[in-house]
Amino acid sequence: MNFDKAFELLIGHEGGYTANPKDAGNWTGGKQGVGVNKGTKYGIAANSYPNLDIKNLTLDQAKAIYRRDYWDKVCGDKLPASLAFHVFDMAVNSGISRGVKLLQKTVGSTQDGIMGPATLRAAQAMDASAAIMLYNANRLKFYTSLSSFGTFGKGWTNRVANNLELGVKES
Repeated sequence: MNFDKAFELLIGHEGGYTANPKDAGNWTGGKQGVGVNKGTKYGIAANSYPNLDIKNLTLDQAKAIYRRDYWDKVCGDKLPASLAFHVFDMAVNSGISRGVKLLQKTVGSTQDGIMGPATLRAAQAMDASAAIMLYNANRLKFYTSLSSFGTFGKGWTNRVANNLELGVKES
């Protein structure tokens, strides 16, 4: 899967502008009630981009951010095509380090959150279907461990379910 296709799928998960005060990501301080609630648009959140005008962000600007700050950092072009979207999507949803750590856990690499050659080799050597299933199982375990699961868990699990459906089609 290439970046353009991955971005198209990702935007299907990410919505327009929201400023839910219960979502820590909407706050420039990264915690509920800390800083300014600038919100989230196309999944680009104020906690990660506190100086960005989130409300007026264009889709092209969001795409450039996703390419530079997420896809390239998880080495999307070097991952197996069937797995690239899953790692990219998790990195967007929960941070690059968390997305990479889940991949490392999935493939049996050291979980340091840094995408390196050993992780890439292990990912390339693993059966695609098994990698997708195990990666998403690890993702669900991570989500259910979060204190905010009661508030956001339904959306997260639906996102993973959609990704599993995609995995069946892609592998």
